Amino acid sequence: MATTGKIGVTTENIFPVIKKFLYSDHEIFLRELVANAVDATQKMKALAASGDYKGELGDLAVRIELDESAKTLKIVDNGIGMTAEEVDRYINQIAFSSAGEFLEKYKDQLGSIIGHFGLGFYSAFMVAEKVTIETLSWKDGAKAVKWSCDGSPEYDMEECDKADRGTVITLYIAEDEKEFAEKGRISGLLSKYCKFMPVPVIFGKEQEWKDGKYVDTDKDNVINKVEPLWTRKPADLKDEDYNEFYRALYPMAEEPLFHIHLNVDYPFNLTGILYFPKIKNNVEIQRNKIQLYCNQMFVTDSVENIVPEFLTLLHGVIDSPDIPLNVSRSYLQSDANVKKISTYITKKVADRLDEIFRNERQQLEEKWDNLKLFIEFGMLSDEKFCERAMKFALLKTTEGKYFSIDDYKKAIEGEQTDKDKKTVFLYATDVDSQYAFIEAAKNKGYDVLLMDCQLDSHYVQLLESKIENSRFARVDSDTVDNLIPKDDKSKPELSEAEQEELSVMFKAVLPKENEYHVQAENLGAEAAPILITQSEFMRRYREMSAMGGGMNFYGEMPMMYNIVVNMENPLVTKIIAAAAEHKDALEAFALDNEILKQITDLALLANGMLKGKDLSDFIARSAKVVEDAYL
Repeated sequence: MATTGKIGVTTENIFPVIKKFLYSDHEIFLRELVANAVDATQKMKALAASGDYKGELGDLAVRIELDESAKTLKIVDNGIGMTAEEVDRYINQIAFSSAGEFLEKYKDQLGSIIGHFGLGFYSAFMVAEKVTIETLSWKDGAKAVKWSCDGSPEYDMEECDKADRGTVITLYIAEDEKEFAEKGRISGLLSKYCKFMPVPVIFGKEQEWKDGKYVDTDKDNVINKVEPLWTRKPADLKDEDYNEFYRALYPMAEEPLFHIHLNVDYPFNLTGILYFPKIKNNVEIQRNKIQLYCNQMFVTDSVENIVPEFLTLLHGVIDSPDIPLNVSRSYLQSDANVKKISTYITKKVADRLDEIFRNERQQLEEKWDNLKLFIEFGMLSDEKFCERAMKFALLKTTEGKYFSIDDYKKAIEGEQTDKDKKTVFLYATDVDSQYAFIEAAKNKGYDVLLMDCQLDSHYVQLLESKIENSRFARVDSDTVDNLIPKDDKSKPELSEAEQEELSVMFKAVLPKENEYHVQAENLGAEAAPILITQSEFMRRYREMSAMGGGMNFYGEMPMMYNIVVNMENPLVTKIIAAAAEHKDALEAFALDNEILKQITDLALLANGMLKGKDLSDFIARSAKVVEDAYL
């Protein structure tokens, strides 16, 4: 008997709510409808496995049928179907889902019911002006039912002549959503959301190239793999299997460095495969590569709430029915399970890296340059990970040798311990631009680390706090003797007035956009007349500020350089002697003194600070010096 009624909702505005708020992304409708069809099919398998259903199962695939000209889209399954009473209960009474009660009854046969909320079906009205359901239950004596609704709370339901068990949902695509009546669009959505669902999902036929065009074959186009790699046992898989799966997930990416296979069933269910990608020097472009699934149904690739921030740099798949999703299954909700899962994943990542460090050290060293950004980010952002990583993190020297942190400290503490009993870790950020400083350190018997990662200003700060009795100093932050002072060194004896005169002279010929501290040192007659250095403290905190370290006031301060004047250099001695006759006009003297300008420009050039007109003037002056010497 045909009936007419009203859908059981608490407001007349349920459909606008669904369209605008519950499912903000309209494309989600296809995922929800296919997920419901997969659920119905999985339930059918469970009934057969339990012995409650003894008939033929038949074809248990989900089929997607599109008629582009008629603008209709059908989702067809041979699952359990529904009786008229069940349609009334599960369709007409919004948010009363059958998944929970069915899962409880058949929990031994089935653990992958996707639906939880009973609202997924109504996402169809985001794109359809009318929706029909034709369904026949698996139960003996059941009669087929047809339900239809035009997007208002009113529906029509009557018996129909459907002969096969299962359900057909037909969407009549609305004019303003006609993109969802295009084959390419539907194919893309199925690939995005359904490519790993546990029941075959079929969309049209496979095609082949024939007579200059693609034509359909007789073979069904199955768009998904029902047993993706993460559902299989690690013992049955080889490295090539993991690499092939990675290429399928990220066709344009380079080969991954390592992988981790996740598999836990207590106190929560979680499977997945995570990959360490080759991370160069940009954190941001690496994010949002982990795909989150719920029972093989794609949910999101924004997993910041399920894994610690540094783990968002990893690639791969996480699948868990225990991750709490919001009602539209589009994003995560806060829950105690989320914290447990996050802690577990962090531990597994640390375990894997520690295993590689202990058993595959050479492989870790070979891949360290592509891995260190990830490790440093993890150590800076997660204390527990940092504790573990202090054992397997590597340090690389400017000569390309690798050490664990403990081993490196033992290797250098004999030569590189200062008068205050602190072990000094010297480091460079650019071998070419800091070459002279690196060589000066090596000539003293010191070793220099290469720290060229974008996070290193923060990282050295962290290491100083973790390694007892240590400090870090960049090789160009001071003279080599001052980097690791062994004893109290004698300085030139200058009066306050003489110090001020020295400062006035050199500041007169230096670029005006920076600030300078001029200091006198005894570096030896053979050493350069001038060295330009930057305070380790000021430079490091400026870099940390630029990286978002929360110390913005350092970033706003002008650049500060130390101008180290070697009072034992003959050229400096000559300049100071000549300046003694011009004490009333030191600035003018400095600007006219070719030697003073030349040695200052040489120091600026060595630090990459000589530019524009100053560089042009230096080149012309140097050419003239050569000309005068040889002509």
